[in-house]
Amino acid sequence: MKMPVMSIVTIVYNGIETLQKTIDSIANQSYSAIEYIIIDGASSDGTINLIKDNEASVSKWISEPDNGLYDAMNKGLKMASGDYVWFINSGDEIYNRMSIEHMVNGFNDNWPDVIYGDTVMIDSEGHEIGGRRLQPPKDLSWKDFKNGMLVSHQSILVSTKIAKLYNTKYRFSADFEWCLQALMEAQLIHNTNQTLSRFLDGGLTKQNIIPGLRERFDIMRRYFGLFPTIIKHVPIGLRFVSYVLKNKRF
Repeated sequence: MKMPVMSIVTIVYNGIETLQKTIDSIANQSYSAIEYIIIDGASSDGTINLIKDNEASVSKWISEPDNGLYDAMNKGLKMASGDYVWFINSGDEIYNRMSIEHMVNGFNDNWPDVIYGDTVMIDSEGHEIGGRRLQPPKDLSWKDFKNGMLVSHQSILVSTKIAKLYNTKYRFSADFEWCLQALMEAQLIHNTNQTLSRFLDGGLTKQNIIPGLRERFDIMRRYFGLFPTIIKHVPIGLRFVSYVLKNKRF
C-alpha cells in the first residue's frame, strides 16, 4: 500500500540553539516517506552551517530574507510536494520517533483531509511542562474554533490538496485562519488520539499576546459574526484567567 508522503516544514531564524533538536526529531522517525523542508530567514548565527551539516536529513532548504513568519511558511507550502504538510518549527519536535508511523497506521481506507492530535509544552531545556490550555475535542469541526484554537498548529496536518496560503495580513494569528479554512474545506477529519508534537513555550504569538488576540478576534468576527464572537469571548476570557491563575502560565 502506498504510504502518504509527509512534507514537514521547519521555519527558522537564528535558531542555532533550537534547530538541532527539531531536525533530530524528524530525522529519527521510524517512518520513511518524509520530505523535510527548512526555510531559513537569512540567519547570521551559524544556523546555515548547522543546516549544511544536516543536509543528509533535509530534502530541500533555502536561506533568504522574508517578510515575517507567515511569508516564510508560504514559501514552505509552495515547496511542499508531499500528500500532507506539517509545520514543526525550530524548537518544536515531533512527539516521539513512532509518531508518524502510529498516525498512518490509524488511517482507514481513505486518507483524511485533516489530521490532528494533542500537544505537550516544553521549556528551552526540552523538559515537559504540561499540556496546552485548550484541548482538542474528540470530533473536530471548523465551528469548534468559535471556542478558540482548540488544536495547536504544531499538531495539525493538512492535505496539500486543500492547504491554502497563509493570509499575511495577519502577523501573529494567520495560523488560526489557516487551520479554520482547512477544516471548512475538509471532507474527512481524523483524530489520531495521540500526542503529535512537543511545542516550545514562548513563541512569536505568545510574545505578542495582545496584538495576536486582536487579530484572532478579527478572524473570528469575519467567520462567525460580530455578536456571536463577543458572546463567546466572555467564557473564553474567564477560562483564560482561571488557567493563568492556576498554572502560572498561558
